[in-house]
Amino acid sequence: MNIKVCGITQFKQLQQLEALNIDYAGLIFYKESPRYMGDKITGKQIKDVDFDIKKVGVFVDPGYSELLEAIDEYGLDIVQLHGNETPELCEELSAEVEVIKAFRIPGDKSIDIDEMVADYDAVCDFYLFDTAGLKESFGGTGQQFDWGILKKAKIEKPFFLSGGIGLDDAAKVKAFNHPDFFAVDVNSKFELSPGLKDMASILKFLQAFK
Repeated sequence: MNIKVCGITQFKQLQQLEALNIDYAGLIFYKESPRYMGDKITGKQIKDVDFDIKKVGVFVDPGYSELLEAIDEYGLDIVQLHGNETPELCEELSAEVEVIKAFRIPGDKSIDIDEMVADYDAVCDFYLFDTAGLKESFGGTGQQFDWGILKKAKIEKPFFLSGGIGLDDAAKVKAFNHPDFFAVDVNSKFELSPGLKDMASILKFLQAFK
């Protein structure tokens, strides 16, 4: 099971995730987020260390030049687009870095996931499915959507499962079955405060999959 811990705001905690062999670390560049890291971790800190963990920059409706600058400054391995970005932006960006396109899933069980992702199929590397919330939240709601919606969809691209996943959900995650389920994405349920992770809980979650 691949694990992504999102909302890292401390360089020390990034190092701790590396030591735990976590696969992906999410660094949020959206300034309205309580987990915005742009003024807390410098690009030099990250680029001076040879990390195995994949550094994922999380953006909401960014400009292309903003993305290129962040990729260069922080040595990002992947960019996660969590807003209303167009397929054209994803395609342009995919020439520079791997791309995760995030989709916010509402409570409407009639939603067609395959129709939702169709325009992005050829222009990104991964999908991420998160819980829809207030517009300004863009994720981080701490709530789960009905994962059964995904089971009905073909999807046909590796995807991250996100939205309100906590330590008590380890068994539920292990039981979730879809041929394209690639990784679980955790955030607010593993925090002592916004942006400060509870590393003991992350370790317990990791051990649950061994």
